Amino acid sequence: MALILYTLALLASFYLLAVVCDRYFVFSLDKIAEKLKMNSDMAGATLMAIGSSAPELFVSFIALFHPGNEAVGAGTIVGSALFNILVIIGASALARKALIAWQPVIRDTAFYSLSIVLLILAFWDGRITFFEAGLFLALYIVYVFAVMKWREILPYKDEAIEPTEVLEEGLKEEEKKKNLFGRLIGAVNKSLDFIFPAEKYYYRVFFISILFIAALSWVLVESAVEIANILNIPAVIIGLTVLAAGTSIPDLMSSIIVARQGRGGMAISNAIGSNIFDILIGLGLPWAIVSIGGKIIPVATENLTSSIFLLFATVISVLLFLLAKKWHINKFAGFGLISIYLLYLAWNIFQVL
Repeated sequence: MALILYTLALLASFYLLAVVCDRYFVFSLDKIAEKLKMNSDMAGATLMAIGSSAPELFVSFIALFHPGNEAVGAGTIVGSALFNILVIIGASALARKALIAWQPVIRDTAFYSLSIVLLILAFWDGRITFFEAGLFLALYIVYVFAVMKWREILPYKDEAIEPTEVLEEGLKEEEKKKNLFGRLIGAVNKSLDFIFPAEKYYYRVFFISILFIAALSWVLVESAVEIANILNIPAVIIGLTVLAAGTSIPDLMSSIIVARQGRGGMAISNAIGSNIFDILIGLGLPWAIVSIGGKIIPVATENLTSSIFLLFATVISVLLFLLAKKWHINKFAGFGLISIYLLYLAWNIFQVL
């Protein structure tokens, strides 16, 4: 019975995270980006990536203060990074064929590769120091500066936005169905609309979204840890698989939406930019706060080291594939990337059995 309740709590948290991030949090970030006059790839690599990666950041924070389960946060972020590269870029390719501007991809791939190298070096001895955490934060500051100045270094144009139906339309159709599940979803969405202020108050929407994401992330971690204990599964495996995929739902939805609008480059910038944020801020910021005063943070490297090396191999493979296809993405690429992720999941499950 306890397993069923924790599983229901986990699934409900995933759904609410997706709705809050997609309908409120990412919306408020879009408005802020518009107010700041940010171009599409800058918004995708920074604000959109930060917004859709907020669940991973809060999961990482909460896991560090959950005795004995610190590996959940690191596992979630490493697994989420693989999900972003393989599934999100794959799903974006399935949504619509596109010609990608190579300049922002080169920028994001370079910084992502540096992030992975830094992660490998930090995990090498199984412990994290304040100095190492500070390097993560410093590299992200350099990345944001590079995003701001990249068009001056390698000029390129914004992708044209083409009108298309957003994913929420399908959800609204489901709400109209006269069944229990449809009515339940409708009631939840109406409750959220009542709690959140009007669209014009997007700064308030932003801060209320943060509170929701923090609370839901706490439920996610607690539920996942209890499920792992009941099933006698290592917590890091839960982080690499279930939490990683669940917390990446906002990334997936937002990337598919912009890909269907013909902005495949923004979708890829969001996926890779989210990974950069996840590694450098999602891990670096909690580590820096906890390690203030010289405290050493132990990290469980089992089941993580091989996944980190797989991260590096994956991003290089995606870059080589885009070069071979002359910066085009299509359905063949989408099926291939998603298939690789499914094989990765099977490999992780096989290790546990």
